[in-house]
Amino acid sequence: MLRITTSLLTAFILCTLILGTVSATPAIATTQASAAYPKLFGTREIKSSKLKKFRKWNDVIARYRSVDNQKRRKCRISKVNRCSVQNWHRFLKKIGTLPLRDQIDEVNLYFNKVRYIIDPVNYGKKDYWATPKQFFSKNGDCEDYAISKYLSLRKLGVPVQNMRILVLRDLNLKVAHAVLVVYYKGEPLILDNQISQVVNADRIRHYQPIYSINEKHWWLHRS
Repeated sequence: MLRITTSLLTAFILCTLILGTVSATPAIATTQASAAYPKLFGTREIKSSKLKKFRKWNDVIARYRSVDNQKRRKCRISKVNRCSVQNWHRFLKKIGTLPLRDQIDEVNLYFNKVRYIIDPVNYGKKDYWATPKQFFSKNGDCEDYAISKYLSLRKLGVPVQNMRILVLRDLNLKVAHAVLVVYYKGEPLILDNQISQVVNADRIRHYQPIYSINEKHWWLHRS
């Protein structure tokens, strides 16, 4: 479950608090986000390639790669094993020939069927970022939906630079939240476990971006 301060001193402070970083001043490159993409929710974006401080993100990607590189074995369905990972691979193979826009919709629908459970209940921790395998076996919360959608679209061939995990503040619920952003034909599409359908970012008015990240860069968002 993502945690966030309510003081909103600055977007920078929020970013470091959510990540639980050991330093209050992570290095940020002053390079602005690519002009090819519209700014998310009208924010100014400060881009950096320094990902070392993002421990939860780096850890979940490393754990995912370790498991994904293992030899796949046949799975027999039982009461304790629903073969969810194998079913996921079959699902991705099934939609692999669809147009990209359809793939985005299908991936969003597929994962939004998973049950929402907060991290303190699931893992006994305030904030834990799960791999798809863990998500299938234990369900999860907002960032787990976003991560699994991100990794699914990566497996389908969507380039890293066209996607970001976006951590934000839901101004209606006054809580931290995470979604997946996919840039499709230059427009930011939002894949959100709170919204059944994929929507363009300009249709959402109650989200305040804090930071976004992929495997290559992260962006600090300022109003």
